[in-house]
Amino acid sequence: MSEFLKDITKAIGNDYAELVDNVDDTISFIDTGSYIFNALLSGSINGGLPSNKITALAGESATGKTYFLMGIVKSFLDSNPNAGVIYFESESAITRQMVIDRGIDPKRMVLSQVTTVQEFRTQSLRVLDKYLATPEADRQPMFICLDSLGMLSTTKEVEDTAEGKETRDMTRAQVLKAAFRVLTLKLGRAKVPMVVTNHTYDVVGSMFPTKEMGGGSGLKYAASSIVYLSKRKEKDGTEVVGNIIHCKNHKSRLTKENKMVDVRLTYDKGLDKYYGLLELAEKYEIFKKVSTRFELPDGSKQFGKTILNEPEKYFTEDIMHQLDIAAETEFKYGS
Repeated sequence: MSEFLKDITKAIGNDYAELVDNVDDTISFIDTGSYIFNALLSGSINGGLPSNKITALAGESATGKTYFLMGIVKSFLDSNPNAGVIYFESESAITRQMVIDRGIDPKRMVLSQVTTVQEFRTQSLRVLDKYLATPEADRQPMFICLDSLGMLSTTKEVEDTAEGKETRDMTRAQVLKAAFRVLTLKLGRAKVPMVVTNHTYDVVGSMFPTKEMGGGSGLKYAASSIVYLSKRKEKDGTEVVGNIIHCKNHKSRLTKENKMVDVRLTYDKGLDKYYGLLELAEKYEIFKKVSTRFELPDGSKQFGKTILNEPEKYFTEDIMHQLDIAAETEFKYGS
């Protein structure tokens, strides 16, 4: 039977068709630069973004989507010295100086400004086809970003505007869905991650306050994970030093939905790798809260701020192993 199925596979003529026994479904992950955000996405503090899937970061205006995404880009490039990033941008917000200020090497990042869904689809497919045409042994890690989906128009909308028409383009959602249908398989085959930022809006008429992601159902179906973002400012005295970003797992194929974590993003250091681990350690009694301090496994007591100021000292290899087990229990299905 197996020989017959092999012949059938060849007869199908589909590059994506093969025996399940030969399918390499090992999921690798890209470190986001935050242990707790890694856990939210993958169920492991040592995981992160799935390397062959689409992840969506959605939030209202000024919730830090671009700033957060740039932090992930920096972490990806720092972890992979030969890697590159293709950054599709529709808001005219990214500048060379901004990239340099975030500690990102501008020689390793391609910035492509796109206006329409069709431009993004065509250019991203060209990138993936070129990548797939490269011998696998010669491929270096690559990361594709779209910032943001909400600002992309369509060819029809651009043409109508040029002609002075004020009719709304009712085909945009269909065009988006078609674009992601094609991209999803290509990304999986190339093992290239894509992060898409998008806007959210309040659902009118809902009994309870509800947020919804714009752009139709295309991204909702295509994305492996959808994380809703909101933020509050973090201050040192009266000076604003960064943001605490609230991340809610709205959809996930790998971890439990509706889980929430907080990630710290400071203006001087970017993503705080260890922020959020104290709460996880307390919940699973790795650290015990005693009044205003935490009791560590060795019996010593420290303030949370002290631990976060010297994380390598207190989050030892053994503690990190226990936290990884706790993260699996907290975030993974079936745990």
